Amino acid sequence: MNKLLKKVLLCIAAVIMASDACAQEKIVNPDITYAGSPRNCVIAGIAVSGVDGYEDYMLTGISGLTVGQEISVPGQEITDAVKRYWRHGLFSKVTVAADSIIGDKIFLHFYLATRPRVSVINYTGVKKSEREDMETKLGLLKGSQITPNMLDRAKTLAEKYFKDKGFNNAEITITQIDDISNKNQVILNVDVDKKEKIKVRNITIDGNKQLSTKKIKGGLFSKGALGKIREAGKLSSFLKATKFTPERYKEGKQALLDKYYELGYRDAAILEDSVWENDPKHVNIYLKVTEGKKYYIRNITWVGNTVFTTDYLNRVLGMKKGDVYNQKLLGKRLSEDEDAVGNNYWNDGYLFYNLQPTEVNIVGDSIDLEMRIFEGQQAHISRVRINGNTRLYENVIRRELRTKPGDLFSKDALQRSARELASMGHFDPEQIQPDVKPNYETGTVDISYDLVQKSNDQVEFSLGWGQTGVIGRVGLKLNNFSMRNLFNKNREHRGIMPIGDGETLSLGAQTNGSYYQSYNASYSTNWFGGKRPIQFTVGAYFSKQTDVNSNYYSSALMNNYYYNFYGYGSSNNFNYENYLDPDKYVELFGISVGWGKRLRWPDDYFTLSAEVSFQRYMLKNWQYFIVTDGNCNNLNFSLSLSRTSTDNQLFPRRGSEFLASVTITPPWSKFQKKDYANLATDPQSPNYKDEQQEKYRWVEYHKWKFKARTFTALTNGQKCLVLMARAEMGLLGSYNKHKKSPFETYYVGGDGMSGYSSGYAEETIGLRGYENGTVGYNSYAYDRFTMELRYPFLLGNTTIYGLTFVEAGNAWSDTKKFNPFDMKRSAGIGVRIYLPMVGLMGIDWAYGFDKVLNGSSYKRGGSQFHFILGQEF
Repeated sequence: MNKLLKKVLLCIAAVIMASDACAQEKIVNPDITYAGSPRNCVIAGIAVSGVDGYEDYMLTGISGLTVGQEISVPGQEITDAVKRYWRHGLFSKVTVAADSIIGDKIFLHFYLATRPRVSVINYTGVKKSEREDMETKLGLLKGSQITPNMLDRAKTLAEKYFKDKGFNNAEITITQIDDISNKNQVILNVDVDKKEKIKVRNITIDGNKQLSTKKIKGGLFSKGALGKIREAGKLSSFLKATKFTPERYKEGKQALLDKYYELGYRDAAILEDSVWENDPKHVNIYLKVTEGKKYYIRNITWVGNTVFTTDYLNRVLGMKKGDVYNQKLLGKRLSEDEDAVGNNYWNDGYLFYNLQPTEVNIVGDSIDLEMRIFEGQQAHISRVRINGNTRLYENVIRRELRTKPGDLFSKDALQRSARELASMGHFDPEQIQPDVKPNYETGTVDISYDLVQKSNDQVEFSLGWGQTGVIGRVGLKLNNFSMRNLFNKNREHRGIMPIGDGETLSLGAQTNGSYYQSYNASYSTNWFGGKRPIQFTVGAYFSKQTDVNSNYYSSALMNNYYYNFYGYGSSNNFNYENYLDPDKYVELFGISVGWGKRLRWPDDYFTLSAEVSFQRYMLKNWQYFIVTDGNCNNLNFSLSLSRTSTDNQLFPRRGSEFLASVTITPPWSKFQKKDYANLATDPQSPNYKDEQQEKYRWVEYHKWKFKARTFTALTNGQKCLVLMARAEMGLLGSYNKHKKSPFETYYVGGDGMSGYSSGYAEETIGLRGYENGTVGYNSYAYDRFTMELRYPFLLGNTTIYGLTFVEAGNAWSDTKKFNPFDMKRSAGIGVRIYLPMVGLMGIDWAYGFDKVLNGSSYKRGGSQFHFILGQEF
């Protein structure tokens, strides 16, 4: 009975379903028009087509519609869905249709087409630097989809970019063409017609009485009160920028008001200003000012100070009753200068200190100032974080910091830490900006040093050509060496070379085959033992130079005779290899060990260093020294005091470098009790060479040197004009006037980049504008003075700067003839380039104004080019 009942029920259900199906009419691709009456439907399905690379759920989700939602057909819901697709910005085509309607159920279908993507962007009419700037500013990226808003925005940004650079009339055209090699991609062409830079033709000032128009506009040698706003075509603007930009104009107006405030005119204001076109390349400017009266300081009172007394703060401020109310000077004395009031607080831990100078009373032309101070509590350093370091051990960096957890906060210590990090040479000095985050609730401060690593190791491989043939040099200088890791099998930094401790290892070799060869090696560390700033250096070198035989000189003289008098032959066409004389040579061997310690007095920029070195000169038939044969020994001790406070190794803007040193040998002549006045005086004597060996077996001398350089920024900002001033001198004295040292003399003139002359044991001193060695050869005294203006073109890992200089100096064969006012003068220009793996290189052109002995006659130094390799003190 139950089975029969189930069959009957199933049959009844089937009949009902069939009847329902017949009742629900199915319409395929219905024609929906807004002219007809809307009907209510339930969404039974949503389909999307025409777009590849996106998931269906994401595309259907943009519509805002969902399956099961009841909508009107036609109706606002579908209209809103289409708008959502357009607003999304990815699509160039959006249409919607109904695939079918079954009863009250509708199946929707959205047909989409994506906007094309950018395959190539071409910039025309711009320089490389401008193209790079535009690539970062315009927001046009390869692979991105193009929208009208994106192109409009890029055009607006490009016009603003060139307007800020002075090209007010620049025209920007952005066009797109189909990329036939890539489906649905386009090529963007950004064409720039910069036109001419807009400059200022005339500046009209109205209402100024106390500040003259000349002072406002500026002169040839004076800066105007309008800053960089100057009139083009005037002598006063010679070699000065005269372009007009809205930003410069805004800064110029503020600079004019600041000048009035500096002179005490606190009520000064610009009543009217206008800019209009004079011609397509120039604009005119009109300014109407009101100056008001000049104000003076009457009373200064301090409120809220407990750390420093009022008398002390008045002395630091340096402004008193009756002084002109100079708001610029007031700001500098309160917070900007190194010894400003604010720095006294900040260097004593009062990071939360605040001072508000307030005008509390104005009577006539006098002002009463009240200095309202909030001292707060002293802030201690909580955390010090170092970010960006990947090559040095962290303790190597932290030991250079003056900001350590638990210490009181100090602005001086923060700035000194940044300087020490920059001087290490392992990080980009231009990007060292400490991030200070104070916590007012806990009274602490967190400091983060965000560092940008740079490679400062140097590898050298060079080939050159000299009179004696090809000259080759190889060198390796590792500035992040780790001696302890060299023998540590479980070292952290694995690789070809052990690194991590910031030590320096230098290896070098140079040769031209037969005539000359030299080898050197050195190691140095600034933290010997790793716990204290103790310098330790050790080095060794060996060189050998061979001379030509006597046949060379007779051949050279004969060839020069034919060349000069008969017009054939050459004065330089010798094969030196044919004249090599292995029995004429000089060999040098030297070792040195140095030690240095950072001092705390007068300040911790000072370093005291000591060095013991030994050199041995081995000569055979060598005609260029007083000593021609035998072995000479030089055992000496050096003591030097130096101070370095520059803010940057590669391009110093501020600070100084100072070095004073003395090098002495034992006074051998005092011990030996020999008659040096009559020893080795007759070259014709058969015992002359033996007497020479006896006289100079142990070299003796005392050598004094002084060097100083100062750096002063003449303008503001990172790219600023810097004045470098240098003064130096050296004296080589003797204990016995009959036993003057034949070595360690001065070789003055030329590029000065050779260090100690190879094979000659002379100290090379550069003096641009003269050939090498023409100012002084085997000299016992010298001096040099330089004034140099520098301006950077590029700062960072690669640094490039130009320079112009005047230089003067001289050298003397006897210390008694030393005269600092008798100088050989020169002037010139040059450029320096620092490359991370190569080091400092440069070229100078200089003109020497005075005559020096060159060959057998006196000649003016004249035009000279000098090539620079390495850093010069």
